[in-house]
Amino acid sequence: MKSNFELEIYQQLQVIRNFVKNQTTEVACLGKVLRNKPPRFISIAARGTSDNAAIYAKYLFSAINRVPVGLALPSLATLYQQTPDLTGGLVIGISQSGQSPDILAVIEDAKKQSVPTLAITNEPDSPMAKRADHLIYIDAGEELSVAASKTYTAQLLAVAMLSACWKDDANLFDDLSDLDGYVEAALKENEPVEAIAWRWRAKENLIVVSRGFNYCTGHEIALKVKELVYLLTQSYSAADFRHGPIAMLEEGFPVVAIATKGAAAADMREMVSELQARHAEIALISNEIDLINEIELSVTLPDNLPEWLSPIVAVIPGQLLALNLALVKGFDPDNPRGLSKITKTY
Repeated sequence: MKSNFELEIYQQLQVIRNFVKNQTTEVACLGKVLRNKPPRFISIAARGTSDNAAIYAKYLFSAINRVPVGLALPSLATLYQQTPDLTGGLVIGISQSGQSPDILAVIEDAKKQSVPTLAITNEPDSPMAKRADHLIYIDAGEELSVAASKTYTAQLLAVAMLSACWKDDANLFDDLSDLDGYVEAALKENEPVEAIAWRWRAKENLIVVSRGFNYCTGHEIALKVKELVYLLTQSYSAADFRHGPIAMLEEGFPVVAIATKGAAAADMREMVSELQARHAEIALISNEIDLINEIELSVTLPDNLPEWLSPIVAVIPGQLLALNLALVKGFDPDNPRGLSKITKTY
């Protein structure tokens, strides 16, 4: 019998299609609002998996929409009662459940300052959704697994769609129209992922390296492995990894490298060469054919996948890796120890 986590990984294709069909009009309206009155900056409050979606938003809104983005510090509101001046900004809360009190506190502080707010959530009747000025409902359906999969990719799509509608760029819309095909292709890559899991079934730690738009992907893959497999797993930007952590590598050390075509590709190729020189055991997630041909443990992404959308697709092999590692180690993916579906932090 398949776990809820596995079933929900494979539901992501339909979730992508549902969101595009049902939510594009609302997101387009919000995009027009932002074009007419763009914020000076964006502050995003999130926790856990949603925090990784916020990292994606930080890259995307900064790169495509040219607006500086920072991650909010919810403890300033809940612990220190010291709220920064948010005048001229836009405050976004990203939360699957929309229930965490500290994320809601950030929204409330923005409201007190008459600063516009946006909720991105899977629960349109949640406290965060009801309090925010604007809502993007991610329309992922009920997620039963404790470890998020489809709600994460739906959050990323919500961010990508908003960025494209705000920019109002036909090329971006063309890229989005092909997204379901890219996702469908990634969901067919379980066989090479399963081979990696069997090779690494006795490993006790793991590193994930990435760069640029896929920095969020590295963090999300690391989180899924920690949640479901209980391995000491850390994610690094390739640039940061060179600034010290690379020293811990030794022969056979397992490293997931995410190297998609685009501006970050050259540096990731260099990173892979450095990993090879240190005799790390590399699992590659890539659409760079020259790299794929070099690395035994490789998962192939669609060749023409645009870099700005690649996090929505590249995370899927990481979800499958967490699933397969849990299964080969004898863990139940639906019952990670010590975790619950809704976590409320203050």
